[in-house]
Amino acid sequence: MAQQSSPTSAVDAIRRPMSSKDLRKAVGKLLRGAQPLPIVQAGHPVLREVAQPYDGELSPELMADLVEAMKVSMHAAPGVGLAAPQVGLGLALAVVEDSGDDDDDPRERTDLPFRVIVNPSYSPVDASGEALDVEAAERVVFEEGCLSVVGYEAEVARFRSVRVVGQDETGRAFDDVFHGWSARIMQHEIDHLGGGLYIDKADLASLSWTGRV
Repeated sequence: MAQQSSPTSAVDAIRRPMSSKDLRKAVGKLLRGAQPLPIVQAGHPVLREVAQPYDGELSPELMADLVEAMKVSMHAAPGVGLAAPQVGLGLALAVVEDSGDDDDDPRERTDLPFRVIVNPSYSPVDASGEALDVEAAERVVFEEGCLSVVGYEAEVARFRSVRVVGQDETGRAFDDVFHGWSARIMQHEIDHLGGGLYIDKADLASLSWTGRV
């Protein structure tokens, strides 16, 4: 998810399904390439594929290197989230981080410490964390941008609160509830892993050019 747009270039898509060997080779090749990792742009096929679930194919060292490279690239963009398909890797993994520092921010933007989400999914909940029917769940509308749709922003209605389940980079399961802007970041990045872009859910009448490329 974009914090501010930046110049990027495309890299070759890594198509699913990949064997364990092919995945390790693909990640090694990615890490030996340009740094920070180039971010692919809308129109690249990897952004429209459902990402391959991760099942421990990478060594702890290789996973740590991949996570660090994605973290560096997210910060360099700069952004508050980056999914593996955005760097050409069709794997169900993303990194997120945001420093919320304004209690009066109408977006309910609060601190989201750096974390890795693997094989994640989300569902709407209420403020107390109780599950809600999709149709009944509260949605809020704010502008979003994306590091893979450089130079544009548009209004998107998102669930105000979501439960996210998945694993971290070590395989440890988590089940956490997020509110406000943190919930939006999670939804944005997890949508990437399903082959979605924010423009799929945006009010395209609100699409605007930011002047940043």
